[in-house]
Amino acid sequence: MPRGQVEAAKALSLNYFWRTKDVVLPQAFRISLPATIGFLVQLIKGTSLAAFVGFTELTRAGTMVSNQIFKPLLVFGIVGLMYFALCWPLSFFGSRLETKFAAATR
Repeated sequence: MPRGQVEAAKALSLNYFWRTKDVVLPQAFRISLPATIGFLVQLIKGTSLAAFVGFTELTRAGTMVSNQIFKPLLVFGIVGLMYFALCWPLSFFGSRLETKFAAATR
């Protein structure tokens, strides 16, 4: 965020709380939103790494079910749809927020 924004808020004699709330945070949120949404989607897709520490997650549960019913294509198709159902709304919501905030700056 440009230093001039904070200096302008100081020139308007805003205290630290109001300067942060009204000037810094809205701009910082707009700047960090795409990276945060991308990180959250990668975190959801990367949960299979948690299986190494003993946490039973979606991919591991799919493997266990697949070993029991011997239909891996069906099971992992459903697992893929579940990952999609988790990630797509998050990506869609992030895209909508980015569009909303981009329109606010025009």
